[in-house]
Amino acid sequence: MTRSRPAASAALFVPLMALMGGGCSSFAQGRPSEGKILAGYFEEWNRTGSDYSVASLERNGVAGKLTHLLYAFANVTLTPAIGCAIADPKAAYQNTEVPSVSGSPYIAPPYGNFGALIQLKRLHPNLRVLISIGGAAAGNATFSPAAGTAAGRQALAASCIDMFIRGNVGNDAAGNPISTGSLFDGFNIDWEYPAAVDKRNFTLLVEEFRRQLNVLEQARHCRYWLTIDSPTQAKNYANVELAQVARQLDFLTLDGYDFASSGDGKTNHASALYDSPENPAFAEGLDIESPISAYLRAGVPGRKLVLGMPLFGQGWTGVPDVNHGLYQTATGPAPSPAGDAIGANGLATYKTLSTLMASGYTRYFDPQRIAVWLYNPTTRTFWSYDDPFTVFLKMIYTHRRVPGGLGGAFVWALRDDDENGNLVKTLDWLARPEAVDAIRKVLGKRGIERRK
Repeated sequence: MTRSRPAASAALFVPLMALMGGGCSSFAQGRPSEGKILAGYFEEWNRTGSDYSVASLERNGVAGKLTHLLYAFANVTLTPAIGCAIADPKAAYQNTEVPSVSGSPYIAPPYGNFGALIQLKRLHPNLRVLISIGGAAAGNATFSPAAGTAAGRQALAASCIDMFIRGNVGNDAAGNPISTGSLFDGFNIDWEYPAAVDKRNFTLLVEEFRRQLNVLEQARHCRYWLTIDSPTQAKNYANVELAQVARQLDFLTLDGYDFASSGDGKTNHASALYDSPENPAFAEGLDIESPISAYLRAGVPGRKLVLGMPLFGQGWTGVPDVNHGLYQTATGPAPSPAGDAIGANGLATYKTLSTLMASGYTRYFDPQRIAVWLYNPTTRTFWSYDDPFTVFLKMIYTHRRVPGGLGGAFVWALRDDDENGNLVKTLDWLARPEAVDAIRKVLGKRGIERRK
């Protein structure tokens, strides 16, 4: 039974703002104390098809490991005016049945995920929450016209700042304003993807967001983060002025996955660190090192590159038992494993994939490409994914790729880890300085740099 929402009154909003803390991160609280980002995307639709919620992050201990939580997604709208819009108001701030994070009841709006995140930040005051704008579903249809004029760019940045940084997310049923206070600490712009005609406008849009955030920073004496989700395929990052955009940003999240898809007609590694001549798609840039090298050559500082790790896998079926299924033709996407939270053929969570070796699958490791896969010769099913070993090796790479290391790591998406959040916890330890010392002792100075 759905509980009715308690009636809101003006008297409740004042104490609610006090509970929110009413403040923001100071300039002194800018970067994580250990210098590396560990971020995770939290999907607004998390509770659909699963019991995962913001409270799950506190229950399994993951919240205390993250430096940044990226909330996916806000929309870009063109009508009635250019601006930001909340994709699902019920999930965001209206749902009264979201589990409490702290054990305390939600006494007034916002409810939903935003109310839960406010509780989470009270428990973890150094956690930064960014709103991710756009996403794959949004595509280019609204970003391009919004960014196409100076007036549009100014309107979009102003709207997003008012909604999320100032906290004016909407109204309740009685028309009372609902505020999230200082919940959000900045933005992750996820435009997928600027076309050639948008190249300059994308830079100008990022500059406009940075300009308006700078004004607010000076007025409030706060620190606000600006990041983008960055394309990894050359045809897409060719349409970004990488060095100029990076100058405006605190960091760039670089998706280290989806280099192969279950919709492809042949199996491959979806998140390999390196390429190899054995790869049928050799030299097509479908590996992590290729875009990292391109971004560095373009002038993006390595410390601003935050490498994405998938907490999901890509799967194929109808795969012959040759080379344990790797680089073989397939008849289609693998059926969704029973009970998997994603619930779509060709995709499965790490939580599910980590159990499949008990069901006829064997795990294989590709030392040339730093990638693992599962294959079942009986069902002729193949899954490409990441596990603790490949995450370990990729984090060595982030430490060793450039002097001082890359900026850190992030995951898509937090829900897809196992019950205990073990992949995120592996990343957390490996992001720490003491891990670098331990790794050097075991592997020597060269780390996992590829030997020629």
